[in-house]
Amino acid sequence: MSNRTTVTEFLLLGFSDVRELQILHFVVFLVLYLASLVGNLLIITAIALDHHLHTPMYFFLMNLSILDLGSISVIIPKSMVNSLMNTRSISYSGCVAQVFFFLFFTSANVALLTIMAYDRYVAICQPLHYEMVMNREACVQMATIAWISGILNSALHTGKTFTISFCGGNTVDQFFCEVPQLLKLACSDSYLSETGVIIFSLCLVFSCFVYITMSYVQIFTTVLRIPCEQGRHKAFSTCLPHLTVVSLFVFTGSFAFLKPTSSSASGLNLIVAVLYSVLPPIMNPIIYSMRNKEINGSVSKWMCWRLFKRIKCP
Repeated sequence: MSNRTTVTEFLLLGFSDVRELQILHFVVFLVLYLASLVGNLLIITAIALDHHLHTPMYFFLMNLSILDLGSISVIIPKSMVNSLMNTRSISYSGCVAQVFFFLFFTSANVALLTIMAYDRYVAICQPLHYEMVMNREACVQMATIAWISGILNSALHTGKTFTISFCGGNTVDQFFCEVPQLLKLACSDSYLSETGVIIFSLCLVFSCFVYITMSYVQIFTTVLRIPCEQGRHKAFSTCLPHLTVVSLFVFTGSFAFLKPTSSSASGLNLIVAVLYSVLPPIMNPIIYSMRNKEINGSVSKWMCWRLFKRIKCP
């Protein structure tokens, strides 16, 4: 217990010790963060203000954008500040908060992606029952379940992680407080329970991925029966990017949590972490929305109204 209480801060891994590369890292992360911020805020605003977009699909999409904003805002700003200020430290309480909120947003994200796959399955494979199954009350309940599941999963992991004794120092081999890297600092006999929780959570995530895959197998089977080539192309162009992002998130995240941390190169750790923590919040607005004509039209009209009020917008 004395070893754990002496840890008042953690030292995060920097992308480089060279000052010029630290500035480059700050600029790159700033651009990525602003791109995610602008893209997701535009989606949220467009869906909230356009009553034509008040449908189950866009309701879930707005929740996804909120979660993406939360997940990237938890880790990117701190990493940017550390690079700009040429420091590596994060307080103990700051690390706890970072672990809790990042796991909360990412866990809820996985649950919401599964719900969105179910929504598309009902819409394409059971269109006659869609309005009855995906009514307003059901959508609110499903979104609430996704958020609550994220809170519960995050609270469980955070509690298990920070009740262990840290005997391996306070240097985290990652640019944010990542659970596997924190466990690397734990005493040899105190992290087994948290490891079991991680494996259980990964099984749940993999189950969600299998459900999403099976849902889209049914969707593709139904779409292939559509005689209209344009309709088939639209469905495939929407589903395939979705599966790409889900696969990227699930497999890189699982690899980050399951790989042997002691034998992994720091550079590989950083690349994998960026892939599953930074890339999805940036790609989701492009994949789920910017390819959608309704979202494009709503965003264009809103921006036109805000920036050029005197011009008659189409």
